[in-house]
Amino acid sequence: MTLRVGDAAPAFTLDGIDGRTGVRCEYRLSDGYGKPQIVVFYPADNTPVCTEQLVSYTAGIGELARFDARVLALSPQSLESHADFAARHGGFAFPLLSDTDARVGEAYGILGLLNLYRRSVFVLDDGGRIRFLHRAIGPGLRFVPIETIAEHLEPISS
Repeated sequence: MTLRVGDAAPAFTLDGIDGRTGVRCEYRLSDGYGKPQIVVFYPADNTPVCTEQLVSYTAGIGELARFDARVLALSPQSLESHADFAARHGGFAFPLLSDTDARVGEAYGILGLLNLYRRSVFVLDDGGRIRFLHRAIGPGLRFVPIETIAEHLEPISS
């Protein structure tokens, strides 16, 4: 089954690190219900496009703050790799989660050739339903900019 806009996002629990401090923690998609969430799948730590993407998202995190949105970045690398990646680039404004067996990637339909991650973004509403999705075709040398992600978030009601 291919996920589409309007579908419930598959639940997951993964180990990850806080992108700023490197502290290890368990992260559940369900912990973010009640607010919008952005699930970012990126192929690998310390690669040029992935680095540019996550640095860009960190720099633009204020764009998402007005929506109280939670960002989770997933790749198949280990926690140690994530900690090194974050430290090399001054930290990230969101956690980096380890999907080492690619089961979450498979559930979201983002695996490509040789079961490698394709660069993908899922914007979820406050109940965990998909509002927007983008799966890269091929090597994914471009990424969805933070401004495009923000266009698919609902403003916080006052």
